[in-house]
Amino acid sequence: MHLRDLTQFLSELSENNNRPWFIMNKPRYDILRAEFLDVVTELIRELGSFDKQVAGCDPKKAMFRIHRDVRFAKDKRPYKTHFSAGIAPLDKRRPSAAGGPTYYFHIEPNGNLLFGAGEYLPPAPRLKAIREHLVNDAPGFTKMLKNKHLRTTYGDLQQEDKLQRPPKGVDPNHPLVEYLKLKSFFVWVEVPLLLNAPELLVPQLASGMKDAFALVSWLRTVPQQHDEPQ
Repeated sequence: MHLRDLTQFLSELSENNNRPWFIMNKPRYDILRAEFLDVVTELIRELGSFDKQVAGCDPKKAMFRIHRDVRFAKDKRPYKTHFSAGIAPLDKRRPSAAGGPTYYFHIEPNGNLLFGAGEYLPPAPRLKAIREHLVNDAPGFTKMLKNKHLRTTYGDLQQEDKLQRPPKGVDPNHPLVEYLKLKSFFVWVEVPLLLNAPELLVPQLASGMKDAFALVSWLRTVPQQHDEPQ
């Protein structure tokens, strides 16, 4: 993929986030979008070598649209300023009550690459199920946290949007209480794009996502929750 062309396009879009500019530059976008599809296709193939559950994912369904949903947003800018994709079994990349982790990455206009995996802000029923499973499988959760590949690449689980106090019904003295406060069970890292070596993008993503497989595997052991919150 022409990463310099992509970051240049995204940078210009950031400064001209409007429909007339986008229409005028749509031929550029279409070429970049096709190249991004090739990246996602190759990445799915690489992920399938260690995670059979995503081997058959549809790369077109994994790619997020560049158009923003502005119906209920204060920010009315029509376009996202990054290219992104989420890869999950059965192409269910969005959080749901049934749950399940997703591999995610995006490319930013400043030349940075963000990638990771897990469940980001899952719905209330799913979050409750994860927390209950954490309590019931504390040894398994602790073992996952100590996985050397996970820790080397990502450090710890992301603490974004963490609760100040333990959730209702959670023992404040539980040894893993800080993790029970989490609203997401996700890891990610942000690194500079290797602009001069675009052929290394997919290997870099596949290697990094493989390092998150311990978290992905643990989350798949969480019992599915289909009921609505009370």
